[in-house]
Amino acid sequence: MTQHQPSPEISTEKIPEILPILPLFDAALFPKMVLPLVVMQEKSIQLVDEAMSQNRMIGLVVAKGPIKEEAYSYDDLYEIGTSALILKMAKTEDNRAQLLVQGLGRFKIKTYIKDKPYFQAYVEHIKEIEQKDKEIEALMSNMVGQFSRIAELSPGLPQEIVAMAQSIHEPGVLADMVASTINSSLEEKQRVLEIYDVKKRLKKVTQLVNYQLEILELGDKIQSQVKGDMDKRQREYYLREQLKAIREELGEKDETTVEVDEYRAKIEERNLPEEAKKEAERELGRLSRMHPSSAEYTVASTYLDWLTALPWHESTEDNLDIKVARKILDQDHFGLEKAKKRIIEYLAVRKLKPESKGPILCFAGPPGTGKTSLGRSIARALGRNFFRISLGGVRDEAEIRGHRRTYVGALPGRIIQGVRRSGSNNPVFMLDEIDKVGSDFRGDPSSALLEVLDPEQNFSFSDHYLDVPFDLSKVMFITTGNILDTIPPALLDRMEVLKLLGYTLEEKVKIANRYLIPRQRDAHGLKTNHISFTKGAVKQIIIGYTRESGLRNLEREIATICRGVAASIAEGEAKSVKINVKNIYEYLGPIRITSEAKARTSTPGVAMGLAWTQTGGEILFIEATSMKGNKGLTLTGHLGDVMKESATAALSFIRSNAASIGIPDDYFQNHDIHIHVPAGAIPKDGPSAGVTMLTALTSLMTQKTIKKDLAMTGEITLRGQVLPVGGIKEKILAAHRAGIKSIILPKWNEKDLVDISKEVKNKMQFHFVDKMQEVLKLAL
Repeated sequence: MTQHQPSPEISTEKIPEILPILPLFDAALFPKMVLPLVVMQEKSIQLVDEAMSQNRMIGLVVAKGPIKEEAYSYDDLYEIGTSALILKMAKTEDNRAQLLVQGLGRFKIKTYIKDKPYFQAYVEHIKEIEQKDKEIEALMSNMVGQFSRIAELSPGLPQEIVAMAQSIHEPGVLADMVASTINSSLEEKQRVLEIYDVKKRLKKVTQLVNYQLEILELGDKIQSQVKGDMDKRQREYYLREQLKAIREELGEKDETTVEVDEYRAKIEERNLPEEAKKEAERELGRLSRMHPSSAEYTVASTYLDWLTALPWHESTEDNLDIKVARKILDQDHFGLEKAKKRIIEYLAVRKLKPESKGPILCFAGPPGTGKTSLGRSIARALGRNFFRISLGGVRDEAEIRGHRRTYVGALPGRIIQGVRRSGSNNPVFMLDEIDKVGSDFRGDPSSALLEVLDPEQNFSFSDHYLDVPFDLSKVMFITTGNILDTIPPALLDRMEVLKLLGYTLEEKVKIANRYLIPRQRDAHGLKTNHISFTKGAVKQIIIGYTRESGLRNLEREIATICRGVAASIAEGEAKSVKINVKNIYEYLGPIRITSEAKARTSTPGVAMGLAWTQTGGEILFIEATSMKGNKGLTLTGHLGDVMKESATAALSFIRSNAASIGIPDDYFQNHDIHIHVPAGAIPKDGPSAGVTMLTALTSLMTQKTIKKDLAMTGEITLRGQVLPVGGIKEKILAAHRAGIKSIILPKWNEKDLVDISKEVKNKMQFHFVDKMQEVLKLAL
């Protein structure tokens, strides 16, 4: 801290023109003022040592910007500084020098001298020109008054400093002394140092003093307000205690007692389990000892609200009439026989054994196949309450288990919240999009779900907020997801997976006529006589405007047509509209999806395969061509490693069996082969295209065209065996949508046709093979 004391007069003539320059980082020295310094750098300590051995005079200059670790340059220092005399110097054990310096006068640096390791410069000493007039005297008087007020509001400043300011008669010295004392920034102090004219300097310091005084007065005002608020609270507390004593005398109860009695009655009425009751009574005891205005009171009352609001024993009665339940399921959804059968089985078991635990089902399939709406329909069939939460993007374990009560704004997890909102302890609880649960530093929600979805554990589910077990064994949990690969194996193992893989063309036509068209007609304010669809029009929408396993895009296109018809009727252009194949393009535009199957397979080297995707099955074309050269095999189309290996295996089989297939021996030495899978921007992988690749290569080399309307799938080996693959139902439905008549499948996949409807089986021919020679005989 700067110390202020009178100094012996030293004339500026006695100060040398060459001064060693010591940079200052966090303080500024003014003439006639005293300042303690600590010097740490080696160069600066050498500067001090040499100054002490000579005339003890140094130049102090403020550095621009913050402290730098690397060496300072000349540009890092201001031009105006203060010459100073070292009054005292002492060295510490850690090689630091402690100085006490006194300012002598201002100087301006002319040029730096480079013959020393530290800064040294020629300086021009600036003489203080004394001025005195009425304006200066007024400025001095005002400054002393304002400075006195600052000293009163600043506990850190001694009162003697005001007497010292009043005793100074030189205007320049007074301005310097006040500037060095007040709490201003280093840049502001440097600006004061750079002002030679005494009157201008007084005005500048007066501005700084006024600013500092405003801040101190505002702080004092805030302090008074806070103190006043505290006094008010104490008064309120005293009055409240008096009011309490008056009520006791009158025999009246206060609000807190009434609330505590209400909670006690609720606890008795709800017949809580033993552990929950014990915890509720303990919390109620704490609540009765708290003041209603305390933050803890709100936390305790919220906790008791949750405990007493949960349906510990409230259950809805199941509708065990199996015929009625089947009728409701059939009313709401067409098809989905597997899922409906499972629900009917559950009802039958409940009828025979009422205390049986609820199943944990997982509906897996492409978007738009009715997974979420089926959950709602199941709740209606069972006569239970329905509650749904979406787990898509959930990353915090506390979303499932809740937050501990130590956190501000803590609440139970979404499972307990859902049970409370449903109003019964046996709702149908849907966990939507379970395959999209994430995890990060806040925990793994899928691990928290392990307890929720395990019938052996969830009878005593412990939420972090409640901290008492809650029985979830009566809840019927239904989860949904598009793909099962992203669900952790331990979680998947706890669920019974039912696959909803998509609908055939005929099923979509029936669903559109029975559900989608009436729903969209009603949504757009149309009546039955306003709009009608022919069967051909519905088929055309499905084939020409949508390519999906589900029904979302189909409903979207029907909604587009309904909006167009609604506009025509509202404008008076038509009274009723019949949608047929001829006028459908007026509402939906030209056909978007055309069958490429026949066009693609009209040349040798093009084969049609079947692929599985997250949204269902797809048709996959594989093209092969050859050219002169001997570079071998080229693969394009964004293929994965497994698919590339399938192509290599196919080529190896053909080369080893070239004679029996009818390919010349020198063909491979003289030709480069290129295999391409179109839609190159989409990544593709898996072994099921092996059969298709081998057929395409054989077709190319023998120049035989592959039969039209034929698709195939299967993995191959080097010995020419055809191995089974997955996703058979999705692939067959994709082929059916594309109008394919024949499919070659691995013999081992014959068992998977159980899930295929009779309607599809009757329209398609299936060839089951286990050798590649059989595939080539059928295809070529």
